[in-house]
Amino acid sequence: MSTPPNPGSYEIPSEMRDFAEKSVDQARKAFDSFLDAAYKASNAIETQTASAQDNMRAVAGAAVSFAEQNMAASFNYAQKLVRASTVEEVLKIQTEFAKAQIETLTKQVQEMGAVAGRKGGFKS
Repeated sequence: MSTPPNPGSYEIPSEMRDFAEKSVDQARKAFDSFLDAAYKASNAIETQTASAQDNMRAVAGAAVSFAEQNMAASFNYAQKLVRASTVEEVLKIQTEFAKAQIETLTKQVQEMGAVAGRKGGFKS
């Protein structure tokens, strides 16, 4: 027997969560296509001249890597959200995501500054 929801809690309908989950899956597939194109574009840069190319490739590679990390985190966040069953759970997930993203973005800005400032570019 299921227990009644807490007064003041709002149950998110399962149909809405299913629709949102399908939407997240479609967005993930579209992003994967975008990421593939971004990697191809990043690789195309490698055919350019050597000295200016090294630093540009490092910055582009770092940017694509950061975008991939951030989108993966966003998709994971979206998956958690669509599975949430109460507003309280949604707020908790949002708070955790915001805190983690602030930390991640701070690190990424520092890393991007280090990559962009290096002479000779980024070596994988």
